[in-house]
Amino acid sequence: MGGPGPETEGLVEVVLPGKVEPEGLQIRHGTVPVAGRGQVVIRMEATGVSFAEQQMRRGRYYDQPPFPFVPGYDVVGTVMATGEGVDATLTGSRVAVLLKVGGWASHIRVDAADVVRVPEGVAAAEAETLVVNGITAWQMLHRKARVRAGTTVVVHGANGGVGSVLVQLALAAGARVIGTASARHHEALRERGVEPVDYRDDDVAARIRGLAPDGVHAVFDHVGGRGIVDSWRLLAPGGTLVSYGSAATRDDSGSKQWPVLKLLGRVWLWNSLPNGRHAYFFNVWAGRALAKGRFRSRLRNDLTEVFAALQRGDITAQIAAQLPLGRAAEALRLAESGTVTGKVVLTP
Repeated sequence: MGGPGPETEGLVEVVLPGKVEPEGLQIRHGTVPVAGRGQVVIRMEATGVSFAEQQMRRGRYYDQPPFPFVPGYDVVGTVMATGEGVDATLTGSRVAVLLKVGGWASHIRVDAADVVRVPEGVAAAEAETLVVNGITAWQMLHRKARVRAGTTVVVHGANGGVGSVLVQLALAAGARVIGTASARHHEALRERGVEPVDYRDDDVAARIRGLAPDGVHAVFDHVGGRGIVDSWRLLAPGGTLVSYGSAATRDDSGSKQWPVLKLLGRVWLWNSLPNGRHAYFFNVWAGRALAKGRFRSRLRNDLTEVFAALQRGDITAQIAAQLPLGRAAEALRLAESGTVTGKVVLTP
């Protein structure tokens, strides 16, 4: 077993006890976990507030665990201990992990096979902003829509966590990008090379059609709801719609599965139409249950590509704010406010 003894430190974690306002989050103290066979223990350096936690606290994330649990979709930190059968040279290295839950803690125990090394010179908070957002953006752009130079794409929520990465990766691939966002973000988007459209306009689809009368190669839609039909209609023949959320139903009551099932039904129907267009409901976890090894190697490959894009300057890490773990309620409130650009990051 490599690394310093975890018994010199205590575990601190943030618990989501049930459907609560952000202020209802609880802080729990315990003992630092010990690395078992094939596992590592990571000392957290940065974890993030994603849209998933905003849904989870409302009981609206479609496959969240039962309450109470520790939220936190992804984490970046230093390996402090390795278990039996794990390469001991991992100790002391900075790694990133996609978790779904469990990241809002000072120490996290995970399977060594799930960690991805963070390149030298990339800060923890920077890397954090690109774990779930970067993998999601990369896989949707390159594995689903297969965006190429000279194509036109639409990114809804172009200033958001995933949207801002999507925009930059699409531009780096040589695509023309039309992005929806509120007016206050338009200047920053123009500076990037994005053609902005106000999502509050009466007819957003008509505005986009005015910019791309022949239709677009791809639309990336995190909103869901009724607007997904407009997204589908924007596609040129052979185009691809990638739906990756149902933000429109975040505050709804009722079944948390229904909005997703409705989206899946639409996707299935659209894919059966003989017009060469494709629709996907993207889930970053797809394939994990059936082929864990393939899922892990693909994730490692894609996140490594994202970190390389960061080092080349193709994308920038957008940190909206950094707050300590003990102020998770404040961080969640800030992320939900819709007033910030980039990702709200929690640090030890």
